[in-house]
Amino acid sequence: METKITQTNTNSPLDWIDNLRVLATISVIFLHVSASITAKFGTISFISWTIGNVYNSSVRFCVPIFVMITGALLLPRDYEISDFLKKKVGRIVLPFVFWGSIYVAFLVFVKVSKGFKFTFLKTIQYLYEVIQNGIYLHFWYVYMIIGLYLFIPILGRWARNSTEKEILYFLILWSCIVCFNYPIFSKYKIDFNLSYFSGFMGYLVLGYYLSLKSDFGKVNANTVAIIMIGLGISSTIVGTSFASIKAGTFDKTFYEYLTPNVLLLSSGVFVFFKNQRGKYDSFKKLRMNISKYSYGIYFVHILVLMVLNKIGINGALINPIIGVPFTTLVCLMMSLGIIYSLNKIHFTRNLAG
Repeated sequence: METKITQTNTNSPLDWIDNLRVLATISVIFLHVSASITAKFGTISFISWTIGNVYNSSVRFCVPIFVMITGALLLPRDYEISDFLKKKVGRIVLPFVFWGSIYVAFLVFVKVSKGFKFTFLKTIQYLYEVIQNGIYLHFWYVYMIIGLYLFIPILGRWARNSTEKEILYFLILWSCIVCFNYPIFSKYKIDFNLSYFSGFMGYLVLGYYLSLKSDFGKVNANTVAIIMIGLGISSTIVGTSFASIKAGTFDKTFYEYLTPNVLLLSSGVFVFFKNQRGKYDSFKKLRMNISKYSYGIYFVHILVLMVLNKIGINGALINPIIGVPFTTLVCLMMSLGIIYSLNKIHFTRNLAG
């Protein structure tokens, strides 16, 4: 009889999950700061662009890790659908509406300042288009995660009642679909309908599976993780460089989250952090606050980056080697301060994230 996978990891889940969430939060900011460098391919020195590429390639795991954490935490639990929608989905929707309103107001202000005149019908049409298209550049993640949340009560029940072989079957099919996201492989794709195995849902299941999986045969888990991280980062750096040089413009194919290189990197980071031992006492209060307010930090950090850019603090400050990490640190501290303060105000406590 085939057996189900069970939790064998002896670490406290809160330790490694919190550390992963902190890493992913910092990495999202780091990614967006370095993106301002990689987008300038051909207009800045190749050395400066390469620094941005190395930085950006090294943190492409950030969004997949957030999804994998969600899978690790929510899929093992049994929920009544009504309770789940009310408690879990509501918890992510309220900050989405709050910050979405702020970004929409900002976009409207920009349009008006440029001389655009809103009528009632134009206002309705503009708001519809903005909301339909994702409000602002980083809101796509929230649209995606809300969609995934709607499936979690059903997906969780399947995962908990599946054997390890059945989960691996799903993940293997999903990984094959991910591979076809490379243009070089897509032309060989047979037109079977495998859409059920595509998208970020695979990261949910992967996070659940890896959170329970501890046996990697005779090979040490950390060794496997480090190899995966190394292969993931190096292939992203080299692939992006060659693709961009060949195209004569920035090619972000290898940056996509649903690609084998990012899948390797994300899996490696997840396994590595899961298998770390220690009490993690260093900067404990700061670490816990970043973890606690990570959702709000995700929303506000783009506004903070825009303000910082206005005063000359960005990834190109002095040199990308210095500018990217420095700007990331400043943005992180400012974003954390804003969300921490909003959570101390009664009216915005449940809205800020």
